[in-house]
Amino acid sequence: MIKFEKVYKRYDDKAVVSDFTLDIKEGEFFVLIGPSGSGKTTTLKMINQLIDLSEGYIRIQGKPISDFDLQELRWNIGYVLQQIALFPNMTVEENILIVPEMKKWTKEDMENRVVELLESVNMDPDKYRHRHISELSGGEQQRIGVIRALTADPDIILMDEPFSALDPITRNNLQKDVLKLQQKLKKTVVFVTHDMQEAISLGDRICLMNNGKIEQVGTADEILKNPANDFVRQFLQTGLPHYQEKKIVQHLIEENYYSTEDIVTTGIISASDPVNDLIILLSKQDAVHVETSNKHAKIIITKNNLLDFLASEAASSKEVEA
Repeated sequence: MIKFEKVYKRYDDKAVVSDFTLDIKEGEFFVLIGPSGSGKTTTLKMINQLIDLSEGYIRIQGKPISDFDLQELRWNIGYVLQQIALFPNMTVEENILIVPEMKKWTKEDMENRVVELLESVNMDPDKYRHRHISELSGGEQQRIGVIRALTADPDIILMDEPFSALDPITRNNLQKDVLKLQQKLKKTVVFVTHDMQEAISLGDRICLMNNGKIEQVGTADEILKNPANDFVRQFLQTGLPHYQEKKIVQHLIEENYYSTEDIVTTGIISASDPVNDLIILLSKQDAVHVETSNKHAKIIITKNNLLDFLASEAASSKEVEA
């Protein structure tokens, strides 16, 4: 779908992205992660030519991006920013319909698309479509930013730290919304974050960058179990919250972050195992069975249960710091 071939980006003589080579698969949720200055946002912006590459090739479906008409390229790539970049003097509907109006959609098609997209993120169209952006909360504004990127049905969605300015609970809810949308619509998503926990929760695969270079690419399970080098090990140690080192799966059960529904699972974990082991398992599947001392109890922990627990822990941690 998206292929990088020995891509470099230089400013004067300094390379901020070097020898970047990888393939992003069609329909994949691909995460770029790394410390500040690692080149992840520059890499993202080269895909839609917001930043021009200095050397190498980026291809979409085999075609070099330089061969696309720029407007055509960007219409086929949705873009979601941390700063949201909505027009505050316009209504929700007007913001959503910017690209369809430029593409001269019919009025009926545009109205149907607004309803469809608002409903997809649980926002009542009758309640929200005529509101001005300034009347919405930060989480609501970011939801509009996400669905606006989907309005013209692009094949690719670029997301540059879209949730980092939000509180943990809102952030967690938006992560779940985006995952549901991506699984439903099968879009190719390239997502930038500096948060390892977010990368593990969202990514089909993760690319860990440092100083403009790729340190490791793989699933969360592959990276957590087999870090490629000392940098990756150190990043994992600092990137995952320290409270997880002391938390075990039993804590989720005690705080009611589990399900007793009849869900088919292939993974099994013990109630005494660390939460980090649970994160690894749920990076590959949607639910796991928990073995407890009560052999007759059926305890299931889903990926959403885990995300809710982590969001609650993060919120509690922030309150203690404050």
